[in-house]
Amino acid sequence: MTRVAAIDCGTNSIRLLVADADPATGEITDLDRRMTIVRLGQGVDRTGRLAPEALERTFAACREYAAIIKDLGAERLRFVATSASRDAENRDDFVRGVLDILGVEPEVISGDQEAEFSFVGATKELDGDDEYLVVDIGGGSTEFVVGSAGVEAARSVDIGCVRMTERHHPGDPATPEQIGAIRADIEAALDLAERTVPLRGPRTLVGLAGSVTTVAAISLGLSAYDSAALHHARISYEEVAAVTGRLLAATHAERAAIPVLHPGRIDVIGAGALVLLAIMERTGAREVVVSEHDILDGIAWSIA
Repeated sequence: MTRVAAIDCGTNSIRLLVADADPATGEITDLDRRMTIVRLGQGVDRTGRLAPEALERTFAACREYAAIIKDLGAERLRFVATSASRDAENRDDFVRGVLDILGVEPEVISGDQEAEFSFVGATKELDGDDEYLVVDIGGGSTEFVVGSAGVEAARSVDIGCVRMTERHHPGDPATPEQIGAIRADIEAALDLAERTVPLRGPRTLVGLAGSVTTVAAISLGLSAYDSAALHHARISYEEVAAVTGRLLAATHAERAAIPVLHPGRIDVIGAGALVLLAIMERTGAREVVVSEHDILDGIAWSIA
């Protein structure tokens, strides 16, 4: 048994998992799993740089996580950074800040590496004989991975809830023209992903990350976030379509009134839901299996 700490820093959120991992049994036991919305990718699509205020929000979360890691006595720590820090000209400022606070350098991984971690984390508990299409809808990018016992094909494309929102500035509520522009970007990205990853065919669609879990939580009528209720929940295409339509038609105030919707996702969840809906339509999936285990768990296994 090894006590490990994994940090996943994405475009919209930074997340921590401290867990005991047992490679002999394949079991991972959570000691602390948490998420903070920091919006590291604020403005990156437009400016190519990480904003000073976004860096400070991220460093504040890192200081909080450093205290938790120390208190729980994790033996090993791995910090993985994804889309926003891949794209930024000033990512050295980010690297130095993380190193000063946590004592490790963030690994700015490729989209393919991100996809592999997500696949391992999402499918380790599932039936190894099935074939899966794992989709990880992040703030700046979405990863697609197909495989059964292991990864067979993977591709990362630049569509995510933050990137699509900042690029198209949907109104309050979004207009049909704005929704159409976002949808056109998503479809172009799916065309790109499909050059590498077979998106159509009989396989189980597994959805990861905040856009997917939020759509599922709204569909299930949850009044508060409930990881146990969400993990391995099956949400039909019709339910995803209904929630997406509701979110896109809502004003900011109406979305803010949804009790399970995290304040940091109020302005970006419509685009995230639209990415999920478009994926289901492209793949022909009749349902999505929601997984609370994702890239964090994959990172944890990589150091266990």
